[in-house]
Amino acid sequence: MQNPKKTYTNQEVEGYKKNIKEQALQIAFLQEELAQLKRMIFGSKSERFIAENDSQLSLFEAEQKERITPKEETISYNRKKASKDKNKAKRLFLPAHLPREEELIEPYKITESSKKIGEEVTEILEYNPGNLHVRRIVRPKYVNEQKGCEPQIIIAELPSLPIPKGNAGAGLLAHLMVSKFVDHLPFYRIRQQFKRQGVDLAESTMNGWYTSICKLLSPLYDTLIKETLKADYLMADETPLPVLTKDKPGSTHKGYHWVYVDPVNKNVCFDYRKGRGREGPKSFLKDFSGSLQTDGYVAYDEFGRDEKITLLACMAHARRKFEQALDTNKSVAELALSKIQELYAIEREAKENNYSYLQRKELRQEKVAPLLEEFEQWLKKKISATLPKSKIGMAMSYTLKFWPRLKRYVDNGKYEIDNNLVENTIRPVAIGRKNYLFAGSHQGAQQAAIMYSFLGTCKLNKVEPFAWLKKVLEVIPEYKANKLVELLPANLIL
Repeated sequence: MQNPKKTYTNQEVEGYKKNIKEQALQIAFLQEELAQLKRMIFGSKSERFIAENDSQLSLFEAEQKERITPKEETISYNRKKASKDKNKAKRLFLPAHLPREEELIEPYKITESSKKIGEEVTEILEYNPGNLHVRRIVRPKYVNEQKGCEPQIIIAELPSLPIPKGNAGAGLLAHLMVSKFVDHLPFYRIRQQFKRQGVDLAESTMNGWYTSICKLLSPLYDTLIKETLKADYLMADETPLPVLTKDKPGSTHKGYHWVYVDPVNKNVCFDYRKGRGREGPKSFLKDFSGSLQTDGYVAYDEFGRDEKITLLACMAHARRKFEQALDTNKSVAELALSKIQELYAIEREAKENNYSYLQRKELRQEKVAPLLEEFEQWLKKKISATLPKSKIGMAMSYTLKFWPRLKRYVDNGKYEIDNNLVENTIRPVAIGRKNYLFAGSHQGAQQAAIMYSFLGTCKLNKVEPFAWLKKVLEVIPEYKANKLVELLPANLIL
């Protein structure tokens, strides 16, 4: 006897449909998460995007084109034949500013009747490793003897030294700082270099010199902060730094370097804080008035409620979200990336033509504003058809959430489209962490902030860091406090 078919109520059917839909959403989410994890482990870290279609269609025209089945066709074209010399090694150009040591080699078979008709000159790039030497300062003593007066001993004053009563010169101290914070060499490795020259400098000695230098440069660091906060446009970001503390024996405290860049006047400030809370930027920027460009971190949202601060967002962060969605929703992500690529092409045009801030604003008003309007409408239309927790859905949500801040760069020619300048300034810290691993204390982390500020400002101004730091260490002990601004990398003449 056959069992009768089970009947389901409408409520049960709707419940099953709801469960199936939720499971499908969960499967889609897990598939995206798995694809992202595979990419993190095995994939490329580059965010570069190359559009498969170079035609400058609008987003909506591109969508219509996707629905059309492409026809096959044969394409023929002519191209120039590659030069045979293309793969030959090119001789290195030797800069004219390098000193030349001339070496004259006469031929053996030369007689009195030989007549010089010319010469062959061969230039070879050579290198002598940096060598330690001792600067020996000799100050003769004299006695003045005059009738009726007591004899007086006369001796010249000792030149000011970076570390009073120390035996380290400005050149050595500058080399230590540049090696550690620009070349990312821990003091241990620098010590090994010196050992090969027969000089054993204890790490404790180098750490002591480091502390003394930072103390000497603290007034100049305060001056750099004041000059940076005078700007009306800053970029901000933060990066973690492991720190050894007594409170956590056997582990490290997670401190943060908050970084502020003035892209117009080219100043960089690192500010160390023990945490990532909003108290750090709120304290540092309490006297700041102007525009602040940041990523989407919530700690910066409070500044949006401050009447004297206008927030800008970073287009590179929005682009990154869509780039991460390529693996799971390629067609839609490519459309968004193509539009962002057009925005960056306009910025590149302004840069290559050395446009002034006014010219850049006019170019943006003419070309960028319509593209942004079109992009915004497309996002609003598309987001309703995407899963909220999918990569493409989160990319669209992020972009629309910060859209007022993202498009604000059109209003002023001095504003940048993204926050990449401050992220590039942070990069040495990330590299340094892999070498020296952690800061020895909170004080050590703040000292690192001082050095990263100066050397980052040197890089932004294309100033050779060793030459600048050596010069500053030579003159700052006797420099007037009200004229310290003259010693900043952008102002000091080397």
